[in-house]
Amino acid sequence: MNWQEFTALLVLATAMSFSPGPNTTLSTALAANGGLPRAMRFVLAVPIGWTLLLALSAAGIGALVVAVPALRVAIKALGIGYLLWLAYKLSGSGTLGKADGANLSVGFGQGVMLQFVNIKAWLLALTLVAGWIAGQPDALGRFAIVAPVMLVYAFASNFAYALVGALLRDWLAKGARLLWFNRAMGLVLVLTAWWMVSV
Repeated sequence: MNWQEFTALLVLATAMSFSPGPNTTLSTALAANGGLPRAMRFVLAVPIGWTLLLALSAAGIGALVVAVPALRVAIKALGIGYLLWLAYKLSGSGTLGKADGANLSVGFGQGVMLQFVNIKAWLLALTLVAGWIAGQPDALGRFAIVAPVMLVYAFASNFAYALVGALLRDWLAKGARLLWFNRAMGLVLVLTAWWMVSV
């Protein structure tokens, strides 16, 4: 992989990883409601799940998803349904800790599995495989470069968003701020689901 391809990879990784989406929204909301330590289960799950998704896409599962429209529709439907359920649970939480407790709990396993119903994650994985890995004589070596880069970006972006949520925690504890914050985060999830419908 030459330096131009690597630079393009970093630009794409930055744009896709740090733009708002289901992962970053949940990282922010979980840290704002339950604190940074409780959000870290999800923050750590995202890069693990995403790297598994990238590996499966590079191994050919991505081509299957593209080739079988019913499979793509099923992934989208599950992702949209899950995001709407999370948005519903989040939008009713107005007390610190409540959203991370009985009402909204997204642990490590759910964080890993969320990547497989996250259409944004699929689009990025398929783009990376098509643009940087598939059909290249050094495909395995390229995967060995792309996967760690994306793992670091997935962790860094979700940790950054969770840190913002944690820093807002004291401010959100006053009055109805947390309720409105959670409703705003829920709205972002709904808008993400709406975007998934059109993709």
